[in-house]
Amino acid sequence: MKYFLVTSAFLLSFAGYAQDTLTLVFVGDVMQHKAQIDAAQQGKSYDYGTYFTHVRKYIEPADVAIANLEVTLAGKPYAGYPQFSAPDELAGALKDAGFDILLTANNHACDRGKIGVTRTIDMLDSLQIRHTGTFLSQAQRDSLYPMIIDVRGFRLAILNYTYGTNGIPTPPPTAVNRIDTARMAADMATARAMQPDIIIANMHWGDEYTLSPNAAQQATAEFLIRQGARLIIGSHPHVLQRMERRLADDGSTSSVVVYSLGNYISNMTAKNTDGGAMAHIRLVKDNGGVCIDECGYRFVWTYRPEIDGRKTYTILPIADFERTPGDLTSVGFKAMTGFAERMRALYNRETVGFTECR
Repeated sequence: MKYFLVTSAFLLSFAGYAQDTLTLVFVGDVMQHKAQIDAAQQGKSYDYGTYFTHVRKYIEPADVAIANLEVTLAGKPYAGYPQFSAPDELAGALKDAGFDILLTANNHACDRGKIGVTRTIDMLDSLQIRHTGTFLSQAQRDSLYPMIIDVRGFRLAILNYTYGTNGIPTPPPTAVNRIDTARMAADMATARAMQPDIIIANMHWGDEYTLSPNAAQQATAEFLIRQGARLIIGSHPHVLQRMERRLADDGSTSSVVVYSLGNYISNMTAKNTDGGAMAHIRLVKDNGGVCIDECGYRFVWTYRPEIDGRKTYTILPIADFERTPGDLTSVGFKAMTGFAERMRALYNRETVGFTECR
């Protein structure tokens, strides 16, 4: 876990960085389609160094940075959709970029059966990357879940659930967290008993390619809030959905719901799937409690330039490249700004209480 000064690159602007402040970054789906695997191959190894070149400055300074790992690390043969197995180097690149926690409960968790679940866990453990959502056994789940972390004097409870696993049964004896109100209520009670400052529920839910949350997402969010979750962060639709900052009667922020952060990195090209957002949230200790202070988002877009005749992938923070396109081609700039225009229209229409970080 990182303990260091947060710079002005993090969110909106800060006069200083007090000991009673905690900064969080959440990103959406980290995917590995076959074209991405092919592009990363360098002989017998794989290089993902280009992925985070432009966004590392927004990840590393955060006290806690969390991503949805939407692949297994099941080993060779590597493959993309529909049953993902990504090179281990991807996990190493995520750690090097500054991510602290990877979420593994998603619809691709069981893509490679038992080996997919177990080897993913073992590899993340070997790299000393914290993770939650899938477990080697029910006994391991009982001992490790909910995840509790202590960072800079803040105590966080982190939960992760998926709506399903594409019809593939969970291979025994492993465990994959699924959205189930009875199970989640029990987990939330366990989390509350551990007396965290805040409970964060990371949900893999919703309808793919749909820009609005469905009724089930909204009902589940309300259930989680009643159970004590204050930050609810969503993934799975592969497109952005709205963010909501809920206010209490006294004007303070009672909870936050981010329905979908879209794709962080992928090879998807359908309309609105070629980008997503990073959610930036600051917590502050105040009068013996923790308040949700600033809430912002940063649009990102996956750029796929050819270098020396070979396709590469990199995540661009859109606002930065709107100001200074650099080596971005005119075709790429048009595609990126088209995505940004559509997503800004969506967020201006539906998002409540969040500010774009520019």
